[in-house]
Amino acid sequence: MARRALILLEGNTVGTGLLYLFAAQHLGLTPITLSTDPAQYDYLAEHKAIRVDTDNLDALIHECFGLRETYDIAGITTAREAVYATVGKLCRYFGLPGPDPRSIERCCDKFTQRQLLEQAGVPIPAYHLAANETDVEKSAAEIGFPVILKPAVGSGSRGVRLCRDVEELAEHTTYLLGGEHKWQSSPRILLEEFAQGPLYGAHMMGEGVVGIVAAEFGPPPHFVYRHFTFPALLANEEYKRLANVSLSCVRALGLGWGPTNIELRWTKLGPVVIEVNPRLSGTPDPQLVQLAYGIDLIREHIKLAIGDEWDLHRRHSHAAAARILVPDRDGTIDSIVGESRAAAVSGVAEVKFYVEPKTPIVRKGDYRDWIGHVIAASPSHIHTAAILQGAVDLIGWSFSPFPALGEQEGSVANSDRA
Repeated sequence: MARRALILLEGNTVGTGLLYLFAAQHLGLTPITLSTDPAQYDYLAEHKAIRVDTDNLDALIHECFGLRETYDIAGITTAREAVYATVGKLCRYFGLPGPDPRSIERCCDKFTQRQLLEQAGVPIPAYHLAANETDVEKSAAEIGFPVILKPAVGSGSRGVRLCRDVEELAEHTTYLLGGEHKWQSSPRILLEEFAQGPLYGAHMMGEGVVGIVAAEFGPPPHFVYRHFTFPALLANEEYKRLANVSLSCVRALGLGWGPTNIELRWTKLGPVVIEVNPRLSGTPDPQLVQLAYGIDLIREHIKLAIGDEWDLHRRHSHAAAARILVPDRDGTIDSIVGESRAAAVSGVAEVKFYVEPKTPIVRKGDYRDWIGHVIAASPSHIHTAAILQGAVDLIGWSFSPFPALGEQEGSVANSDRA
């Protein structure tokens, strides 16, 4: 009898890629990753991976036909937004459960997403699409400063920046259109009104809200996550309003199958949708949901992908939180201390660094600035916050700035804390 396999398109360098492999194995499946460059995922060294152009649908179909000679392909999915529409196309070709590729593609185009949400009456910030510097200047004048500039297609806050005046607007426009930014599609810039207020994320499965997380960014002008608390401390009426707006997004965008995560701000006018992501949220959200509610979103996503019935009922009700570790300057991390002591603190679920000592750090102003995280949980929000802060205080790293032109390396070390 052929072994049942789960095909995973691409992986995830920081976060959930390895968790998908483990969850598949726990469900009795053989995970097989198809990737344009399997070597970019360190964890795949001990798992089956095949090199194939994941931008080439015909090549993927051919590879899957070859695998079917040995395996029973039970499902196809991914942890990566960039290939999620392709997953949908493969699932349809092979008659497997999966997302609607057209809905995914429309959602991943942020301008099209805004149009569909606006047509459905979903509250969103004012927005304009621009293709050149003149368009950007005109659109910013119409919206009014501060504005957010972002690529119309992309994820992980790459190329996203708050522009507070004409100078910052010109600088970031030059960055996006001048060749430094790597575009995933034809260059198109989305300008948005800067919606201000507490930040939340709704975790959806199908047309149900699993829970809502409270999140915080680091200092502007970039949008780099620093802190998460799950579940968010909300009054019943606040929760209902956020949940109803999130459900409206799913329906407006045709995302009734599988996971969706929705970013919202609670402004002076109430909930405003910042972005809809047609996929499961990445680290640390799945870990927080599992610690707080006992729901393994990754496992349930895989069960849906292989045609099994999911189970989203809560096993318990705890509070979980995560701190993202981000350096405050460029340079080289000489050493990392306190990791094992922090991990030993009662209530700490995970301490993880994504970098090794002697790693050069050049901040990008997006998720690539993350160098690690700490996750904690307990029966109460107050206790969890204290546990998390105590663990973070035990962690430090020595940091050397890059030498100026003509100087020798390694002359200065700084001790930084998260």
